[in-house]
Amino acid sequence: MTDWFVLPAGVADPAAPSGGNGYDRRVSAGLGTRDLLVPGAWPRPSEASRRELDRALAGVPDGEVVLLDGLVACGVPEVVLRHVGRLRLVVLVHLPLAEETGLSPEVAARLDEAEGRCSRAVAAVIATSARAGARLVERHGLARVHVVPPGVDPAPVARGTDGVSRLLCVASVTPRKGHDVLVKALVGVADHPWTCAVVGPAPDPGHWGFVQELAEPCAERFEWAGPLVGRALDDQYDAADLFVLASRAETYGMVVTEALARGVPVIASEVPDALGAGGLLLPSGDVAAWSGALRRWFEDAELRTGLRAAALARRAELSTWDETVKGVGVVLASLRA
Repeated sequence: MTDWFVLPAGVADPAAPSGGNGYDRRVSAGLGTRDLLVPGAWPRPSEASRRELDRALAGVPDGEVVLLDGLVACGVPEVVLRHVGRLRLVVLVHLPLAEETGLSPEVAARLDEAEGRCSRAVAAVIATSARAGARLVERHGLARVHVVPPGVDPAPVARGTDGVSRLLCVASVTPRKGHDVLVKALVGVADHPWTCAVVGPAPDPGHWGFVQELAEPCAERFEWAGPLVGRALDDQYDAADLFVLASRAETYGMVVTEALARGVPVIASEVPDALGAGGLLLPSGDVAAWSGALRRWFEDAELRTGLRAAALARRAELSTWDETVKGVGVVLASLRA
Protein backbone atom coordinates (compact mmCIF):
# COMPACT_ATOMS: atom_id res chain seq x y z
CA MET A 1 0.00 0.00 0.00
CA THR A 2 1.38 3.41 -0.98
CA ASP A 3 1.06 6.31 1.45
CA TRP A 4 0.94 10.00 0.60
CA PHE A 5 3.48 12.68 1.50
CA VAL A 6 2.67 16.41 1.48
CA LEU A 7 5.82 18.49 1.02
CA PRO A 8 6.85 22.11 0.44
CA ALA A 9 7.57 22.57 -3.25
CA GLY A 10 11.10 23.75 -2.42
CA VAL A 11 12.09 20.21 -1.41
CA ALA A 12 12.76 19.52 -5.09
CA ASP A 13 15.01 22.56 -5.62
CA PRO A 14 18.66 21.44 -5.89
CA ALA A 15 19.82 25.05 -5.44
CA ALA A 16 18.39 25.14 -1.91
CA PRO A 17 19.65 22.04 -0.13
CA SER A 18 18.80 21.64 3.55
CA GLY A 19 18.75 18.92 6.16
CA GLY A 20 14.96 18.91 6.26
CA ASN A 21 14.67 18.63 2.49
CA GLY A 22 17.24 15.86 2.44
CA TYR A 23 15.36 13.91 5.12
CA ASP A 24 12.09 14.28 3.23
CA ARG A 25 13.63 13.14 -0.04
CA ARG A 26 15.20 10.06 1.52
CA VAL A 27 11.97 9.04 3.24
CA SER A 28 9.96 9.62 0.07
CA ALA A 29 12.33 7.53 -2.02
CA GLY A 30 12.62 4.79 0.58
CA LEU A 31 8.89 4.41 1.17
CA GLY A 32 7.83 5.08 -2.41
CA THR A 33 5.24 7.65 -1.31
CA ARG A 34 2.93 9.56 -3.60
CA ASP A 35 4.26 13.07 -3.17
CA LEU A 36 2.12 16.20 -3.22
CA LEU A 37 4.36 19.28 -3.63
CA VAL A 38 2.62 22.42 -2.41
CA PRO A 39 4.14 25.83 -3.26
CA GLY A 40 4.05 28.60 -0.68
CA ALA A 41 5.93 30.65 1.89
CA TRP A 42 5.49 28.03 4.59
CA PRO A 43 4.74 28.13 7.50
CA ARG A 44 3.08 31.51 6.80
CA PRO A 45 1.62 31.01 3.33
CA SER A 46 -0.64 33.17 1.22
CA GLU A 47 -4.35 32.47 0.96
CA ALA A 48 -3.72 30.97 -2.48
CA SER A 49 -1.22 28.49 -1.00
CA ARG A 50 -3.69 27.55 1.74
CA ARG A 51 -6.29 26.78 -0.92
CA GLU A 52 -3.74 24.71 -2.83
CA LEU A 53 -3.00 22.63 0.27
CA ASP A 54 -6.73 22.16 0.88
CA ARG A 55 -7.20 20.99 -2.72
CA ALA A 56 -4.25 18.61 -2.44
CA LEU A 57 -5.65 16.96 0.69
CA ALA A 58 -9.16 16.88 -0.77
CA GLY A 59 -7.81 14.86 -3.68
CA VAL A 60 -6.60 12.04 -1.42
CA PRO A 61 -9.15 9.19 -1.12
CA ASP A 62 -10.90 8.62 2.21
CA GLY A 63 -9.07 6.53 4.79
CA GLU A 64 -5.59 6.97 3.31
CA VAL A 65 -2.49 7.56 5.45
CA VAL A 66 -0.93 10.96 4.72
CA LEU A 67 2.43 12.17 6.02
CA LEU A 68 2.74 15.97 6.08
CA ASP A 69 5.93 17.95 6.49
CA GLY A 70 5.40 20.10 9.57
CA LEU A 71 6.58 23.22 7.77
CA VAL A 72 3.50 22.94 5.55
CA ALA A 73 0.99 21.58 8.06
CA CYS A 74 1.69 23.10 11.46
CA GLY A 75 1.14 26.75 10.60
CA VAL A 76 -2.30 26.19 9.04
CA PRO A 77 -4.36 23.99 11.38
CA GLU A 78 -7.57 25.46 9.98
CA VAL A 79 -6.75 23.69 6.69
CA VAL A 80 -5.41 20.45 8.12
CA LEU A 81 -8.24 19.94 10.61
CA ARG A 82 -10.82 19.88 7.81
CA HIS A 83 -9.40 16.50 6.79
CA VAL A 84 -8.70 14.91 10.18
CA GLY A 85 -11.82 12.77 10.29
CA ARG A 86 -11.47 11.59 6.71
CA LEU A 87 -7.74 10.89 6.43
CA ARG A 88 -5.19 9.36 8.79
CA LEU A 89 -2.75 12.26 9.12
CA VAL A 90 0.82 12.17 10.46
CA VAL A 91 2.90 15.33 10.90
CA LEU A 92 6.69 15.20 10.52
CA VAL A 93 8.36 17.99 12.55
CA HIS A 94 11.97 18.94 11.89
CA LEU A 95 12.00 22.03 14.13
CA PRO A 96 9.16 23.43 16.29
CA LEU A 97 7.93 26.47 14.38
CA ALA A 98 8.37 28.95 17.23
CA GLU A 99 12.07 28.08 17.52
CA GLU A 100 13.03 29.55 14.16
CA THR A 101 15.54 32.38 14.66
CA GLY A 102 14.46 35.97 14.07
CA LEU A 103 10.74 35.70 14.75
CA SER A 104 9.01 38.44 16.72
CA PRO A 105 7.44 37.26 19.99
CA GLU A 106 3.99 37.81 18.51
CA VAL A 107 4.68 35.72 15.40
CA ALA A 108 6.39 32.99 17.44
CA ALA A 109 3.38 32.80 19.77
CA ARG A 110 0.93 32.54 16.85
CA LEU A 111 2.96 29.79 15.20
CA ASP A 112 3.30 27.92 18.48
CA GLU A 113 -0.46 28.03 19.06
CA ALA A 114 -1.15 26.88 15.51
CA GLU A 115 1.36 24.04 15.78
CA GLY A 116 -0.24 22.91 19.02
CA ARG A 117 -3.73 22.78 17.48
CA CYS A 118 -2.44 20.83 14.51
CA SER A 119 -0.28 18.35 16.42
CA ARG A 120 -2.99 17.56 18.98
CA ALA A 121 -5.52 16.82 16.24
CA VAL A 122 -3.60 14.49 13.94
CA ALA A 123 -3.18 10.74 14.40
CA ALA A 124 0.56 10.85 15.09
CA VAL A 125 3.53 13.20 15.27
CA ILE A 126 7.08 12.27 14.22
CA ALA A 127 10.09 14.36 15.30
CA THR A 128 13.50 14.07 13.68
CA SER A 129 15.40 14.35 16.97
CA ALA A 130 14.86 13.41 20.60
CA ARG A 131 15.35 17.04 21.56
CA ALA A 132 12.64 18.26 19.18
CA GLY A 133 10.33 15.47 20.32
CA ALA A 134 10.71 16.43 23.97
CA ARG A 135 10.03 20.08 23.16
CA LEU A 136 6.87 19.20 21.24
CA VAL A 137 5.58 17.15 24.17
CA GLU A 138 6.35 19.98 26.57
CA ARG A 139 4.96 22.76 24.38
CA HIS A 140 1.75 21.09 23.28
CA GLY A 141 0.91 18.53 25.96
CA LEU A 142 1.19 15.58 23.60
CA ALA A 143 1.00 12.09 25.05
CA ARG A 144 3.61 10.78 22.66
CA VAL A 145 5.90 11.88 19.85
CA HIS A 146 7.65 9.26 17.72
CA VAL A 147 11.35 10.07 17.27
CA VAL A 148 12.97 8.97 14.01
CA PRO A 149 16.40 10.60 13.58
CA PRO A 150 18.09 11.07 10.22
CA GLY A 151 20.45 8.45 8.90
CA VAL A 152 23.76 8.89 7.15
CA ASP A 153 25.43 7.24 4.20
CA PRO A 154 28.64 5.30 4.91
CA ALA A 155 31.70 7.18 3.69
CA PRO A 156 35.48 6.74 3.71
CA VAL A 157 37.52 8.50 6.38
CA ALA A 158 38.45 12.00 5.21
CA ARG A 159 42.05 12.62 4.22
CA GLY A 160 42.09 16.23 5.43
CA THR A 161 44.98 18.55 4.64
CA ASP A 162 47.62 19.16 7.31
CA GLY A 163 45.38 17.89 10.12
CA VAL A 164 44.85 21.36 11.59
CA SER A 165 44.16 24.31 9.36
CA ARG A 166 41.39 23.43 6.88
CA LEU A 167 37.96 24.21 8.39
CA LEU A 168 34.58 23.43 6.85
CA CYS A 169 31.11 24.82 7.59
CA VAL A 170 28.09 23.46 5.69
CA ALA A 171 24.98 25.56 6.35
CA SER A 172 22.73 28.10 4.66
CA VAL A 173 23.96 31.61 5.45
CA THR A 174 21.02 32.60 7.65
CA PRO A 175 20.87 34.08 11.17
CA ARG A 176 19.92 30.70 12.67
CA LYS A 177 23.13 29.08 11.45
CA GLY A 178 25.38 31.52 13.33
CA HIS A 179 27.91 32.38 10.65
CA ASP A 180 28.37 35.75 12.33
CA VAL A 181 29.50 34.00 15.53
CA LEU A 182 31.86 31.71 13.64
CA VAL A 183 33.35 34.54 11.58
CA LYS A 184 33.96 36.74 14.64
CA ALA A 185 35.60 33.83 16.43
CA LEU A 186 37.87 33.02 13.49
CA VAL A 187 38.89 36.64 13.04
CA GLY A 188 39.80 36.54 16.73
CA VAL A 189 42.31 33.75 16.09
CA ALA A 190 43.80 35.25 12.95
CA ASP A 191 47.27 34.79 14.41
CA HIS A 192 46.94 31.11 13.49
CA PRO A 193 47.03 29.87 9.90
CA TRP A 194 43.61 28.63 8.78
CA THR A 195 41.20 28.63 5.87
CA CYS A 196 37.47 28.07 6.16
CA ALA A 197 35.25 26.79 3.36
CA VAL A 198 31.62 27.83 3.78
CA VAL A 199 29.18 25.70 1.79
CA GLY A 200 25.52 26.66 1.46
CA PRO A 201 23.14 29.13 -0.15
CA ALA A 202 22.74 32.73 1.01
CA PRO A 203 18.99 33.42 0.67
CA ASP A 204 19.00 36.76 2.52
CA PRO A 205 21.15 39.42 0.79
CA GLY A 206 21.08 41.64 3.88
CA HIS A 207 22.41 38.96 6.20
CA TRP A 208 24.92 37.85 3.56
CA GLY A 209 26.28 41.39 3.39
CA PHE A 210 26.47 41.59 7.18
CA VAL A 211 28.51 38.38 7.38
CA GLN A 212 30.80 39.52 4.57
CA GLU A 213 31.56 42.74 6.44
CA LEU A 214 32.46 40.78 9.56
CA ALA A 215 34.79 38.58 7.50
CA GLU A 216 36.58 41.50 5.85
CA PRO A 217 39.70 41.43 8.14
CA CYS A 218 40.37 37.85 6.96
CA ALA A 219 38.49 37.92 3.68
CA GLU A 220 41.15 35.98 1.79
CA ARG A 221 40.88 33.04 4.20
CA PHE A 222 37.17 32.39 3.65
CA GLU A 223 36.03 30.39 0.65
CA TRP A 224 32.32 31.00 -0.02
CA ALA A 225 31.46 27.98 -2.12
CA GLY A 226 27.69 28.39 -2.33
CA PRO A 227 25.38 25.34 -2.34
CA LEU A 228 27.10 22.09 -3.30
CA VAL A 229 25.85 18.54 -3.71
CA GLY A 230 27.26 15.20 -4.82
CA ARG A 231 30.95 14.85 -5.55
CA ALA A 232 31.70 18.55 -5.03
CA LEU A 233 30.33 18.39 -1.49
CA ASP A 234 32.08 15.07 -0.81
CA ASP A 235 35.37 16.68 -1.82
CA GLN A 236 34.86 19.47 0.72
CA TYR A 237 34.32 16.96 3.53
CA ASP A 238 37.33 14.93 2.38
CA ALA A 239 39.62 17.97 2.59
CA ALA A 240 38.40 19.11 6.02
CA ASP A 241 40.54 18.90 9.15
CA LEU A 242 37.77 20.29 11.38
CA PHE A 243 34.03 20.73 10.88
CA VAL A 244 32.46 23.81 12.51
CA LEU A 245 28.80 24.78 12.96
CA ALA A 246 27.85 27.70 15.22
CA SER A 247 24.05 27.36 14.98
CA ARG A 248 21.67 29.21 17.29
CA ALA A 249 19.01 26.51 16.76
CA GLU A 250 19.01 23.23 14.90
CA THR A 251 16.55 20.60 13.80
CA TYR A 252 19.11 17.82 14.26
CA GLY A 253 22.33 18.69 12.49
CA MET A 254 22.63 16.26 9.58
CA VAL A 255 25.74 18.03 8.32
CA VAL A 256 27.40 17.09 11.61
CA THR A 257 26.72 13.39 11.12
CA GLU A 258 27.95 13.73 7.53
CA ALA A 259 31.25 14.98 8.95
CA LEU A 260 31.37 12.29 11.66
CA ALA A 261 30.66 9.59 9.06
CA ARG A 262 34.00 10.59 7.58
CA GLY A 263 35.80 10.79 10.92
CA VAL A 264 36.15 14.58 10.73
CA PRO A 265 36.47 16.23 14.18
CA VAL A 266 33.58 18.53 15.06
CA ILE A 267 33.09 21.69 17.10
CA ALA A 268 29.45 22.82 17.06
CA SER A 269 26.50 24.36 18.88
CA GLU A 270 22.89 23.21 19.32
CA VAL A 271 23.40 19.70 17.90
CA PRO A 272 23.47 17.37 20.94
CA ASP A 273 21.53 14.56 19.26
CA ALA A 274 23.68 14.49 16.14
CA LEU A 275 26.99 15.01 17.91
CA GLY A 276 26.56 12.64 20.85
CA ALA A 277 30.01 12.20 22.40
CA GLY A 278 31.62 12.71 19.00
CA GLY A 279 32.94 16.23 19.42
CA LEU A 280 32.94 19.50 21.32
CA LEU A 281 29.53 21.10 21.96
CA LEU A 282 29.63 24.85 22.68
CA PRO A 283 26.93 27.26 23.90
CA SER A 284 25.19 28.99 21.02
CA GLY A 285 25.88 32.63 20.28
CA ASP A 286 28.98 32.72 22.51
CA VAL A 287 31.83 34.24 20.48
CA ALA A 288 34.28 34.02 23.38
CA ALA A 289 33.62 30.30 23.82
CA TRP A 290 34.09 29.75 20.10
CA SER A 291 37.32 31.75 19.97
CA GLY A 292 38.66 29.85 22.96
CA ALA A 293 37.77 26.45 21.52
CA LEU A 294 39.29 27.27 18.14
CA ARG A 295 42.47 28.56 19.76
CA ARG A 296 42.73 25.31 21.72
CA TRP A 297 42.23 23.35 18.51
CA PHE A 298 45.12 25.16 16.83
CA GLU A 299 47.45 25.05 19.85
CA ASP A 300 46.67 21.77 21.63
CA ALA A 301 47.73 18.62 19.78
CA GLU A 302 46.25 16.47 22.54
CA LEU A 303 42.83 18.06 22.02
CA ARG A 304 43.04 17.43 18.28
CA THR A 305 43.92 13.79 18.86
CA GLY A 306 41.04 13.41 21.30
CA LEU A 307 38.52 14.96 18.94
CA ARG A 308 39.64 12.74 16.07
CA ALA A 309 39.25 9.67 18.27
CA ALA A 310 35.80 10.85 19.40
CA ALA A 311 34.69 11.40 15.80
CA LEU A 312 35.80 7.91 14.78
CA ALA A 313 34.02 6.36 17.76
CA ARG A 314 30.81 8.24 16.93
CA ARG A 315 31.19 7.19 13.28
CA ALA A 316 30.72 3.57 14.31
CA GLU A 317 27.44 4.40 16.11
CA LEU A 318 25.61 6.32 13.39
CA SER A 319 22.38 4.90 12.03
CA THR A 320 21.67 4.46 8.32
CA TRP A 321 18.99 5.92 6.10
CA ASP A 322 17.48 2.46 5.79
CA GLU A 323 16.82 2.59 9.55
CA THR A 324 15.25 6.03 9.21
CA VAL A 325 12.96 4.91 6.41
CA LYS A 326 12.00 1.82 8.39
CA GLY A 327 11.23 3.93 11.49
CA VAL A 328 8.90 6.27 9.61
CA GLY A 329 7.32 3.30 7.86
CA VAL A 330 6.53 1.62 11.16
CA VAL A 331 4.61 4.69 12.37
CA LEU A 332 2.62 4.91 9.14
CA ALA A 333 1.90 1.16 9.14
CA SER A 334 0.52 1.38 12.67
CA LEU A 335 -2.26 3.62 11.37
CA ARG A 336 -3.25 1.12 8.69
CA ALA A 337 -3.81 -1.68 11.21
